[in-house]
Amino acid sequence: MPLLTVSNLDLYYGAVHALKGVSLEVDQGEILTLIGCNGAGKSSTLRGISGMVRPRAGTIIFDGQSIAGLAPHTLVQRGLVHVPEGRGIFANLTVEENLDLGAFTRHDKAGIATDRERSLTLFPRIRERLKQVAGTLSGGEQQMLAIARGLLAKPKLLLLDEPSLGLAPQLVQTIFSIIREINKQGVTILLVEQNAHMALGVAHRAVVLETGTVAMSGRASDLAKSDEVRKAYLGHG
Repeated sequence: MPLLTVSNLDLYYGAVHALKGVSLEVDQGEILTLIGCNGAGKSSTLRGISGMVRPRAGTIIFDGQSIAGLAPHTLVQRGLVHVPEGRGIFANLTVEENLDLGAFTRHDKAGIATDRERSLTLFPRIRERLKQVAGTLSGGEQQMLAIARGLLAKPKLLLLDEPSLGLAPQLVQTIFSIIREINKQGVTILLVEQNAHMALGVAHRAVVLETGTVAMSGRASDLAKSDEVRKAYLGHG
């Protein structure tokens, strides 16, 4: 059974019809990536799933239960964690305080300590900067902190929105190798990423969105070879 099943999702911002009947499944243990041009509905799909925006229609089944209409913090408690585009860190708090807030819905002290250690092992730069005010970190370090904080919520499913946005190419490589490692440790990932080449390289399967609808889906390796995808998203025919 898939960990997440989204069926016929319709989502509006005022009069703007952002998602038009989007359906997708994320299987336990995989990385599924959403690719598409700006405005295709990738981030809107994540926001609809995580309760940041309430869908107008459609069903969302997560871990066997319907979650459409539930508040974001309730979904975090159930293991659905969203690391938003733009990172959303608390700039005036320290790195350590940001990490603590990732675990705010949890009460298992030993488990939190284990997950904190695991996050700091994944992100050694964050370990070096625990006492630093988060707003003084570089963009790449802020992205690492946002993902590390998300991991402290103990996700079954991690929604990652544009993790490589605005980062230097070398850091993009680092972030993607960490995404792969997080997945190896058992976290299922739904990834939205502008860098289609990197996204298709790390994902098991991919869904292509065009103007709020699903245009194509399949194995990431197959889509990476498709002429249509190569022309539209990978910059070569």
